[in-house]
Amino acid sequence: MMKARGARTEGPSAWMVVPALVFFVTFAVVPLLGVVFLSFTNWNGLGAITWAGLESWQTALTDSVTMNALVVTLKIMVFSLLVQVPISLLLGVFTAGGQRYRAVLAVLYFVPLLLSSAAVAIAFKALLDPNFGMGPGLGIPALAQNWLGNPDLVLFVVIFVIAWQFVPFHTLIYQGGVRQIPASFYEAAQIDGAGRMQQFFHITLPQLKYTIITSSTLMVLGSLAYFDLIFILTAGGPGYATRLLPLHMYLTGFRANDMGAASALGVILVVIGLGLALILQRLGGRNRSASQLEGA
Repeated sequence: MMKARGARTEGPSAWMVVPALVFFVTFAVVPLLGVVFLSFTNWNGLGAITWAGLESWQTALTDSVTMNALVVTLKIMVFSLLVQVPISLLLGVFTAGGQRYRAVLAVLYFVPLLLSSAAVAIAFKALLDPNFGMGPGLGIPALAQNWLGNPDLVLFVVIFVIAWQFVPFHTLIYQGGVRQIPASFYEAAQIDGAGRMQQFFHITLPQLKYTIITSSTLMVLGSLAYFDLIFILTAGGPGYATRLLPLHMYLTGFRANDMGAASALGVILVVIGLGLALILQRLGGRNRSASQLEGA
């Protein structure tokens, strides 16, 4: 039966997006436009705002500390992916089983995510203290190193702490993805004589394609937002060893009182984040609505 002309189509009304759109414009677009404007000015945070053209951009982009901050941010991003993706993927697959003990372990794995980044940083700073921390307390000389004061070690320590806190979150993502894979896939594979490793590489991994893209996107964008944990743990030191871009932006604006250059750094962060997010989304293909039952 044909629908009458002018009849309402099925599905939610477009007006339902208006509240979210207003919220997004008010708290995201408008502040971003303000930051873009400030990036072309001179302002110490208190006095008058004066137009400076590209001066603030030149200050930000020609500063060797900015280039170092970009490199540090890239290192944290890459190593976070290399460490967190395999660990969280394996834990997610493991905890997706129906055994009761796996459910208990899943709860224990989730505990670090309940703690604030500031609390995690304070705890690890105390544990890693070379004089009163875990090493001297346990009487293990190998652990009594200056972990946070050694430029050759501190970046890996920071990556370890970040992974300790956020691997549980990504584990939950993978756990949910694995549980959406039909059991019939594995039953058919077992009938064909496929072992656990073959099932993992030929069924689990391909079906988790979009889950991996989503998790990796969150990891990459999270690497551009780490601030409180690193600020408390190392304050960007020793030297500039852990001074990544968000921390450099804060110190430029609120310690050096150069809001113009800090705003330019903020715009750079947004551009990098949007660019990386688009690249990762493209890797997932155009049809993101395709479920993990692809090929079924």
